[in-house]
Amino acid sequence: MRWIVRVGVMLAGIVLVAVGLMAMVPSERIAQAVSAQFEAMTGRKMTLVGEVKPRLWPSLGVTTGPVSIANADWAASGQPRFSAESLSIDVNLGALMGGEVKILGLSADQPEINLERDEQGQANWVFAASSVGEEGGVPAAATGFTLDQGSITGGSIRFNDRQAGRQIALDDVDASLSIPDFSGPFTLTATALSGGQAVALDLKGGAFSAFAMGRVVPLTANLTAGGSSLAFDGRGGYAPVAAEGAFTANLADLPALGALMGAELSRPNAGLGHDKLQIGGTLTMDGTGAAFLRGAEIVADQNQVKGDLDLLPGEARYKLKGQLSAGPITIGTGPEGEMGGGQAGGMEAEGWPTGEIDVSALGALDAEIAFAAPSVDLGVLKLGQARALITIDRARSVIDIREMQAYEGQITGDFVVNGRGGLSVGGRLNFAGLKTQPLLMDLAGWDRLVSTGDFELEFLGVGNSIDAIMKSLKGKGALELGQGELRGLDIAGMLKNLDLNYVGEGQKTIFDGLAGTYTIAGGVLSNGDLKLVAPYVTASGTGEIGLGARTLNYRLRPTALAAEDGTGGVMVPLLITGTWADPKFRLDLESIAREKMESEAKAAAARLEEEAKSAEAAAKAELEQRLKEELGVEVAPDESLGDAAQRGATDALEDQARKALEDILNGN
Repeated sequence: MRWIVRVGVMLAGIVLVAVGLMAMVPSERIAQAVSAQFEAMTGRKMTLVGEVKPRLWPSLGVTTGPVSIANADWAASGQPRFSAESLSIDVNLGALMGGEVKILGLSADQPEINLERDEQGQANWVFAASSVGEEGGVPAAATGFTLDQGSITGGSIRFNDRQAGRQIALDDVDASLSIPDFSGPFTLTATALSGGQAVALDLKGGAFSAFAMGRVVPLTANLTAGGSSLAFDGRGGYAPVAAEGAFTANLADLPALGALMGAELSRPNAGLGHDKLQIGGTLTMDGTGAAFLRGAEIVADQNQVKGDLDLLPGEARYKLKGQLSAGPITIGTGPEGEMGGGQAGGMEAEGWPTGEIDVSALGALDAEIAFAAPSVDLGVLKLGQARALITIDRARSVIDIREMQAYEGQITGDFVVNGRGGLSVGGRLNFAGLKTQPLLMDLAGWDRLVSTGDFELEFLGVGNSIDAIMKSLKGKGALELGQGELRGLDIAGMLKNLDLNYVGEGQKTIFDGLAGTYTIAGGVLSNGDLKLVAPYVTASGTGEIGLGARTLNYRLRPTALAAEDGTGGVMVPLLITGTWADPKFRLDLESIAREKMESEAKAAAARLEEEAKSAEAAAKAELEQRLKEELGVEVAPDESLGDAAQRGATDALEDQARKALEDILNGN
């Protein structure tokens, strides 16, 4: 704001120079003199093109042709700091002669203002020290002035903040500044276009002299951007930016507000501010870039949240910290593709929503927020008392579940939403003591499994829609259920009668327990160790459930118990195929016949093998007898017939050789 004071004083001096010279020198010499005077005061070169026209009536003033003010030598834009088609200034001659600067009118036609801040925080709107005083202050007596009407028409403003990595663009800027008394209140009104959306500012402040020096003064401000609006009523200053007062915000149009701030903000999902998002509280800004909102009240659609929030500057982005408590939270269904449940995820639906999920807001800032609510309705899940720590780090959000009641049980673990370079969701969740019927009804529109159990789930899915995520899921888990019933299927009756009429309404299987483990790959859940124990039947299961395609391909092998020891039962496999919405049940009688044939073939092979072994044993016995009779050889238990025959022959030869030797020795 100090540069406005300095420029006002400089322009008043320029008027004097121009008027003093108008009778003596041509207009181009006036332009040169004015430019030289401006450069001496600011350190920036001013270029005036065309005729400079001083006037004495009806007021003392000057009108120029095209004018430009040079940018800082370090600026990257290559554009002038300021340019306009023309400038016009009128001052009160009598007051000026008395040493008082009263500017009657100051206007710029189609100005282009290029603001820039480099990586180190150096700003191009800070002028060099000059004869009118150092940058840290303003000249004493000469700085007092009034401005009846300062205006900009058809202007544009560009702000390239390389330190924060953002760019702001405003077009069709019309602005009006009034300072009736240098030590009194001032007003600023402005309208513009930002990204095609209308922007308007209404600012009223206390003593302008103090405000221009960077001091805190009474201040009210109202800003609108598209359908969003911000309002402040309290005290504020700009050097450094500091404020304290009541703050309210209606954020019905976040994309428009984001464009104004040089950030991409998307419309929140249903329940998170899709139709209504309001924030209020006491705002404090301490001059370090941090902002603190105390007694915050947030309304997001039908949800109300209270607490305290701190917005702190970071190395790359701001970080939001806070503690929030809410009433009942409902994040319901919205347009296709928004997070929500209901029938969109039920078994009666044809598929998962395919609309794109926008999580770009995760990259706007980092966060660490402790959150508590008496209940949370996510559409696909209905939760009770919940406490969680929500963190966001470079577009990756982690929900650390500290407490979460659900379906008369508890959920613990963490849930991750990663928006870095696309979208992925994952987590590790433990479900303890959950009622299966209401849980599966909410998740899949299926209410036929009635029990209480424990679940473990580790998962990861990638994609920009619920459909893509479900089709890419991978992970693993386990389940263990206690006593319950499976409605719509009487397994024992079906086995006893080999009749599929035991499938449908009014049928059920009562069981004592059900357990198994599973893996997930490519959106397909695979299970190979399902065990079901019931009073009259046991069952094992293996197969696949298409989580992405919503299909079934499962084989249940139930066995009806005929005796207390579990033997003598009838086993008939049950095939479950089709879709979630239209499952098909079929008794696998072919497999029974196939298994019977396989069993008979194995029995026949066993008989043949036994007969062969018997024939082999008989032949061996006969040979052993012949060896005994002809060679006098007894076959040892671990000795083969060949070895026994060879041993017999060797013994016989040895006997003959011994007898021959004895005959020789005896003289025979």
